[in-house]
Amino acid sequence: MKTVYIIRDTIGRKQSTGAHLVINEKGDVVYDGQILELGWLNNRRNISCIPEGIYELRLERSPKFKRKLWEAYGVPNRSETKFHNGVTYKHSNGCFIPGKTRFDLNADNLDDMINSRDALEEFHDAMGEDTRARLVIINDRQN
Repeated sequence: MKTVYIIRDTIGRKQSTGAHLVINEKGDVVYDGQILELGWLNNRRNISCIPEGIYELRLERSPKFKRKLWEAYGVPNRSETKFHNGVTYKHSNGCFIPGKTRFDLNADNLDDMINSRDALEEFHDAMGEDTRARLVIINDRQN
């Protein structure tokens, strides 16, 4: 089973950012990107990132996005926490937005995700035919 890591290096009230990795069963890094989430607001639904910890990931069909997306399971008081494309923290209701690089696109002094659609596809490619994985979220630093 693959393990997906999110290593948050910036955790604010509006948004959190960090590294996004996929490690295969042999311990090889098969995906290396960036991640954007909402900020930490005590795990409040739709306005906060989820707590650090270990969760299950499942690949499931999303009616909203009309495609299969990875979703975190086992998060206290939360559901529908998916990996999907976007640009700013405003595109997340508690979900994960992958990207290739970070850059402040809209001059609000917060990093946005560059090439999110490409990063999402690369993430899905790295996950291969798997439909389940492990998600490990680590808070490396808090601001």
